[in-house]
Amino acid sequence: MDKIPSFESRLRKNIVCVPEIINECSGIKIFGKILKSFLFSTDIAIIRNNNADAIIAVYPFTPQPMITNAILMASDKPVFCGVGGGITTGERAIELAKNAEFQGAMGVILNKPAPNELLKKIKSIIDIPVIITIVSENDDIEGRIEAGVDILNVSGAEKTADIVKKIRSISSDIAIIATGGKTEETIKKVIEAGANGVSYTPPTTGELFKDIMQRYRSM
Repeated sequence: MDKIPSFESRLRKNIVCVPEIINECSGIKIFGKILKSFLFSTDIAIIRNNNADAIIAVYPFTPQPMITNAILMASDKPVFCGVGGGITTGERAIELAKNAEFQGAMGVILNKPAPNELLKKIKSIIDIPVIITIVSENDDIEGRIEAGVDILNVSGAEKTADIVKKIRSISSDIAIIATGGKTEETIKKVIEAGANGVSYTPPTTGELFKDIMQRYRSM
């Protein structure tokens, strides 16, 4: 059967849709769920109105349990929460990881500066996947894998596909999520390089409102 039955709401047609080409990647199976598309956002309105498989909730401030709780309460899909690793590190990052697991996060994400010893400690304490961000081919990829990381989150701008290729030359088995950019061409590159999942940054609410307001003004 080729046709997929589809059900829509007349009030929920205006949602953020991830590029369909992401479905070409293998996905990552976590607790029985296959996840391919990861929406990068902490905007609760967008988190409630998208068709991605999962949410990556990382923000440029000290991680706070109240923010984690709000995102997890609002989301109707799995959430992977940032727990620091840069400015926020050591015991605080460990406590944030434990809190995220207890609140229902599907995984936790450590920033690039997180030392491998911290990664090992968090792995020994929580029972959900630990992800760490890779931003350069010069990152300690082998050390991360040896420390027990579950998923590598590659965010290397225009170098992302090259970084994914390097990881695949080191390990054919490690799970990889990679930023895909805004076009089908760039997404296809990271998938062909070996990414199992693709993260997608949606338009901001301001950008979405701009289109809506233009339509309203033309009425």
